[in-house]
Amino acid sequence: MFENIFRHNRIKNQTSGSDRDFLTVDSADGWLIGSMGGQMNKTTAMKISAVSACVDIISNSMAKLPIQVKDNNTKKPIENALGRLLSERPNEAMAPAVYKKLLEVYRLLSGNAYVLMVRSSRTGEITELLPLPTEFTNPVFDETGVLWYLVTMPRTGEMRRFRSYEVLHFKNFTYDGITGVSTLQRAADVISNARQAQRYEGAFYLNSARPSGVLYTDTAAGAPTMINGPQKEIIRKEWNKIHSGADNAFRIAVLDLGLRYQQIGMSNADAQFIENKAVTVEEIARFFTIPLYKINAGKQSYSSNEQNAIEYVSSTLQPIVEQYEEEYGYKGLFEYEKRRGAKVMINMMAELRGDYNSRSNWYTKMRLNGAFSVDDILELEDMPPVPGGHVRLASLNYAPLDKFEELSIERNTKGGDS
Repeated sequence: MFENIFRHNRIKNQTSGSDRDFLTVDSADGWLIGSMGGQMNKTTAMKISAVSACVDIISNSMAKLPIQVKDNNTKKPIENALGRLLSERPNEAMAPAVYKKLLEVYRLLSGNAYVLMVRSSRTGEITELLPLPTEFTNPVFDETGVLWYLVTMPRTGEMRRFRSYEVLHFKNFTYDGITGVSTLQRAADVISNARQAQRYEGAFYLNSARPSGVLYTDTAAGAPTMINGPQKEIIRKEWNKIHSGADNAFRIAVLDLGLRYQQIGMSNADAQFIENKAVTVEEIARFFTIPLYKINAGKQSYSSNEQNAIEYVSSTLQPIVEQYEEEYGYKGLFEYEKRRGAKVMINMMAELRGDYNSRSNWYTKMRLNGAFSVDDILELEDMPPVPGGHVRLASLNYAPLDKFEELSIERNTKGGDS
């Protein structure tokens, strides 16, 4: 049956002209073909500073967010195998931060991140969380509609299949809900244009940071009207050898045989080159939903950056966090644990730890509204509780309308007696 599934998958892939049903991080043939022509893979795309910065920012954010299994009613941590792995050591080779960052890099650049849950044959508890290379993993359906994950072991070449509940699957943007599409593929044209602009800039500065020009000579009476091909190449090479490059800028040109140099003026397109670069950076940031200030672009102001930091958490990180929580909870917890209220929770407040004012304002509002106690705030700051810290406060300036007259008379009466 396994061979039939694999054969079916290969036939399906061949119809699309590729050996694989999806694009991967390292095997990027046919990947990122932009409107400018040529191919790009994750290595060349990551050379674009805006792409590298966006991937780093989001993956670092996910790496530092604590993941715990908690009681959904009391919000207190629960002793659980999955929780221990996520907070202490997912597998022998990776610390939790490294593991979380790796998954997010895979998800962004490949569109999919896969994790094999290794379970104890005796208790059924998860003993290891092993990230699977996306280029060796492929989700397929068999003839009965059951979802399997086909994995080729990198060292041995052995092919294995796993049921869907054995593999955690975190997706980027998806059209079918089964496989994700990398941000790079969606932004292929923009990133390709950025790469072409980067090459243009390199050539621009390599040639003395100035526009190119022409060497010409006046035609004397009776002299040949054209210089043949080999002669042109010799003259061009000699000129570039002496005058090209930043080190040779502004050197005096000595021209033989009546040759003259005429500079070609800069076009409007060249004059707007730097401005166009800024537009490209903005476009890339939009694909990754990253505020411009995080990649040192756009206008900088403290008040707007503070608001953008909050917006980044709610608009960019929260949808990602929701997916991780749901996938870990659905496949990583036993049914009896879920019935008892166990839930995987990721604390996004860690993202605002570096922003003191945003965090302080949030805590103040939650405290004054009675939503947080002192102990709740201390727990979010990884600090121990204090005596009396469990008490929640609320303002008496607001009251239910049906109790307003009663509370108003009581307050005024007490005020008059005093």
